[in-house]
Amino acid sequence: MRDFFSQMGKYFARYKGYIAGTFALNILAALFNVFSFSILLPILQILFRVNTERYEFMEWGIGGVSNLVEVLKNNGYYYSQEMIAHYGPSTTLLMLGGILAFLTLLKTATYFGGSACLMPLRTGIVRDIRADIYKKILSLPLSFFSEERKGDILARVSTDVNEIDSSITSSLDMMIKNPIFILVYVGTMFAMSWQLTLFTLLVVPLLAGGIGRIGKKLKQNSLYAQSKWSDGISQIEETLGGLRIIKAFIAEKKMEDRFMAVNNEYRNASMRVAIRQSAAHPVSEFLGTCMIVLVLWFGGYLIFSGSSPIDASGFIYYLVILYTTLQPIKDLSKAGYSIQKGLASLERINKILRAENSIREKENPKKIEALNGSIQLEHVDFSYTDGHPILKDINLTIQKGQTIALVGQSGSGKSTLVDLIPRYHDVCGGAIKIDGEDVRNLSIRSLRSLIGNVNQEAILFNDTVFNNIAFGVDGATQEQVEAAARIANAHDFIMEMEHGYQTNVGDRGGRLSGGQRQRISIARAILKNPPILILDEATSALDTESERLVQDALEKLMKSRTTIAIAHRLSTIRHASEIYVLHEGQIVERGTHEELIAMNGYYKKLNDMQAL
Repeated sequence: MRDFFSQMGKYFARYKGYIAGTFALNILAALFNVFSFSILLPILQILFRVNTERYEFMEWGIGGVSNLVEVLKNNGYYYSQEMIAHYGPSTTLLMLGGILAFLTLLKTATYFGGSACLMPLRTGIVRDIRADIYKKILSLPLSFFSEERKGDILARVSTDVNEIDSSITSSLDMMIKNPIFILVYVGTMFAMSWQLTLFTLLVVPLLAGGIGRIGKKLKQNSLYAQSKWSDGISQIEETLGGLRIIKAFIAEKKMEDRFMAVNNEYRNASMRVAIRQSAAHPVSEFLGTCMIVLVLWFGGYLIFSGSSPIDASGFIYYLVILYTTLQPIKDLSKAGYSIQKGLASLERINKILRAENSIREKENPKKIEALNGSIQLEHVDFSYTDGHPILKDINLTIQKGQTIALVGQSGSGKSTLVDLIPRYHDVCGGAIKIDGEDVRNLSIRSLRSLIGNVNQEAILFNDTVFNNIAFGVDGATQEQVEAAARIANAHDFIMEMEHGYQTNVGDRGGRLSGGQRQRISIARAILKNPPILILDEATSALDTESERLVQDALEKLMKSRTTIAIAHRLSTIRHASEIYVLHEGQIVERGTHEELIAMNGYYKKLNDMQAL
């Protein structure tokens, strides 16, 4: 339980008012329950006529708190006898039954109120966990997601959060209510007979021990089952993304067998968890009955020996309270069992929530409004977590308004280099400076607001054309969006669509062609109007006609901007101010197109191969 409160405490603190309310209402419910049961005593006396003793009224408060139960019992019998004397046994029985019904109404009303107070807590905690996960996903660096499977992350956000809802938050009512009920009931039992209650408390560990043995391995089994379902989600996500290849290579049966293997492992793990969980109720029922039998024997022994502090009707009332106490004890053990199951999911979620964000902003970062001078990369080294060097001793300077190009074979470090400028990753050595200021000293928001991206894969969202172009630009007007689309050569095809700018582009822009997606992403960059532009192979995946339209749009976009272009097609960067050739993470050549051709080196080989 210590793990439970340490991990969930911050969420409980946000709803302490509701927790206080449910505590108060459950205390009232427990007290009303005890008082409603106490009405049974005079009812039993009337029905069975087992008590012929005459009672006299005792002043309230006589003997102090220690004598309170005796005064209550005495005066209860006194008023019952007075009612019988005035109204007769039948009417008295009906009146006592009415009091019992009224007390039950109060009990159920407060019981309901206590549960209702927890609803904002239950739903709020699940909402807060989902919000915290999503916020954390947005804040984590790109390197985290390159090491994690997308399907596993989706499983944690969906299945694991749902498991917390069903296992932990659904147990909160039992966790708060049952200890209160147990304390009130046990206190009542002590007041009636401390000998019987001590004997009962000696037997209770049998019940708790039996449930504890069942739930011992539950968290471990649940953690294994959830990891298997994450594998299943990952395979579904991979299948949706690769359906074209699966069908092309007639690999449906192979993929089905892979999924069924994981699905069967998940089923077997879930079955073991369910069997262990279903064993809790019958075991607790049996142990509870055994406890009642032992208490019944011991209570009978005390009564028959004449040393019992309670009479037969009091003993029946005692057994009613004891039997009523068993249910909250079983519910409490069930809640602990469910929480162990939910903690396995919470542990998986914490892998995201507690993931370290290596991209840290300084306490009082400087804000940058514009690029006034240049971008400098000084002796930059970079490697991922495996330690393999990706970039080694990179030195280059990009003057304001200049267009530079990065070329080289795949894996030479071009995309990694441009990702360092907006701090998607931090350098391992050296520094990147804008106008002489290290980017690590700048506000991340202000730094990235200077930079616009057009990537090889145009990333669009399942939203309208208008919202995709206006993405990241608050308050963009229709006129501004249309003007950006015209510059990007996108306005004409957008107007031919069914709803124009309000047409939904589908999942990842699937309703559009590659050239159309790319031109919308260029319009998005134009609307942002950044002083620094990064083009990551923006035309490499397009046909000739689409490339011409996109290239024309890019040239309009690049005017008066500082541009870093990554290209495989050398024809698209012939007019760059300077071209840098990367090979195995190092700059091996630099110069204009003509200068590099004259060097007759690596760039010349690339150019000749493309010309051929």
